[in-house]
Order: sequence, then structure tokens, then C-alpha cells
Amino acid sequence: MADFKECLSGWNIDISADQLSMFEEYYALLISWNSKFNLTAVTGREDVYIKHFLDSLALLSFCDINDKLILDVGTGAGFPGIPLAIMNAKSDIVLLDSLSKRIFFLETVVDKLNLSNVKCICGRAEELGHDVHFRQSFDIVTSRAVAGLNILSEYCLPFVKSGGSFISYKGPDPDDELRQALNAISLLGGCPPDLQKYNIPFTDIARSLIFIEKSFDTPERFPRRTGKPLKKPL
Repeated sequence: MADFKECLSGWNIDISADQLSMFEEYYALLISWNSKFNLTAVTGREDVYIKHFLDSLALLSFCDINDKLILDVGTGAGFPGIPLAIMNAKSDIVLLDSLSKRIFFLETVVDKLNLSNVKCICGRAEELGHDVHFRQSFDIVTSRAVAGLNILSEYCLPFVKSGGSFISYKGPDPDDELRQALNAISLLGGCPPDLQKYNIPFTDIARSLIFIEKSFDTPERFPRRTGKPLKKPL
């Protein structure tokens, strides 16, 4: 593949030498901690840069996130939140994950990279979605979590303020999943989704972003109690 900087230029995204160094340190930390914490099955340098870093940054070719308050739900090893934070110092990004060991790793990354615009929270979306400090407080909520869009919508839309957006990273053909989620999206306050498909530059990897704008407040009963959205999707 082309180098990382050239791939980003394919999306008209500029990256500085300092930012390139931050991604190198992020990769080194990811591989160093992966043997202990099982953070990712993707470990080769080129694969991590393509499948995690570049894919996370695809959002920047579709919208401006500067000066936005962003929540990354089910962030795992920090995707897409950490790459977005490296590239957008003017965004405030909260990383949410339910596993404390992942949060421990992410706090280490944030400290080593001096990412003053990032905060790490350990918790469950079903619980924090009812917390007045989090509910309907974010301009953008992202997720690359592996779950159906109807499930992710119940996790994520309660955090989005009216007029904000939930943005879900998906594979190349999410059309069936989208149709199955339309009822849930409507119940939770979302507008009809906008599907944007893309290819990672200089690769044959096709992916999608689903943009769901929030049109009205999520009813108080959502999200349902822990485990319910997964066991009985809307």
C-alpha cells in the first residue's frame, strides 16, 4: 500500500510530522499491551494502519468534527476515538468502554501522547445513558462496535443531543441491517439514516458510515436495563 500520509491525502486530509509520530507511538503501545490484554486480533503494522487507523479517520472526509463534543461508545482499543483525537485537537472526545483493563490501556495512551482533549470512562451505555451528565449531551456519538445497528442505536442515540448525530462504522453492505434498524431509530429519536460508502485509499477495502441525526429527545425508558438491548433488540 501507499504510506499512511499518502493514503490520508487521498481523502484530502493533511497530517503533520508530530501527528505521524503519535500514531507510531500509539501502534507501539497497542502491540506492547496486546499480549496481556487481547486488545485486537489485528497486529501487523500495515493492517493496523489500514484497518484501524485509516478506517477510523474516514469520518473526517465526510464531516468537520472540530469544536465538537464526541462520545465513542464501545471504544475497545480506542477506535475511532484516539485517531480522531490525534487529528483534531479542537475536539473533546470521551472514550467509553465497559472493561476496566481497556480503560487502563487507553489512559496510558492518552498520557503518553499528551491528549489533553480525551477523557476515558469505564461504564455501560445502558446505565450512563440515563445519567444527566451524559444523556443527550454530545454533538456526535460514534461506534465501531460489532453489534447490529438496532442494538447500537439504543446504546448510542440516548447520548446524542437534539440536532446532533450518531455515526456508526459498518462494513461494505449494511443495507439489510439498516432496514432492520429503522423502527428502533425512529423510536429513539433519530431521523432516517444517511448511508455513505467509501474505499480506504490505495486498497480494495470497502466500508460504510451510517449518519443518524437526532430529531427529538429519546423517550425516558430508553436505553433499557443492562443486557436487554442485546437480548431483545428493538
